[in-house]
Amino acid sequence: MTQPVTLGGRPTMPPPGVPSEELLIARFRGHARRLTWSALVLIGVFGGTGYFFDNLPEPFENWMLLSAAGALILLLVVVPWIVWWSRTVTVTTRRVIVHHGIGARNRQEMSHARGYTIGVRRGALQRMWGAGTITLSNGVDAPLRLANVPNVRLVHETLADQIEVSQILAHRDAQSVQDGTPTF
Repeated sequence: MTQPVTLGGRPTMPPPGVPSEELLIARFRGHARRLTWSALVLIGVFGGTGYFFDNLPEPFENWMLLSAAGALILLLVVVPWIVWWSRTVTVTTRRVIVHHGIGARNRQEMSHARGYTIGVRRGALQRMWGAGTITLSNGVDAPLRLANVPNVRLVHETLADQIEVSQILAHRDAQSVQDGTPTF
């Protein structure tokens, strides 16, 4: 947690009427297990290239082997890694932000203060790795899907805590505005 914590375990709250500072809680990417096949292809291509270099049948040459190995590495290792690297999820004290895209960057946000439901789906392999898919839905906008979230239970608890804190702050600020007297 990025906020200072009091003895009671709750984060410190700003005084009523004062806007709270947006702090970074977590930034993560999808679970890297989807790159397992890329790693196996990389090992296989290096092993095959090392074995067949200078051992090719007569009509083939070494440059052909190196070109094929380079194309395989580019298509099956580099491209999946770039796609994985280009998707990030940022959780702050105010919102959840999802960035994805290689050429054109897309950005989706969901505010904690508006409130949303949190759905968690975990397949058999995801349970083995401690990952899961989180779906955030506020009933108005399109659901925000966070696929292959590592340590999904911790992220779920963090999002639930942030919704609670944001709702408390919004309710408290609304009450102080209605009364006309700030409460400290």
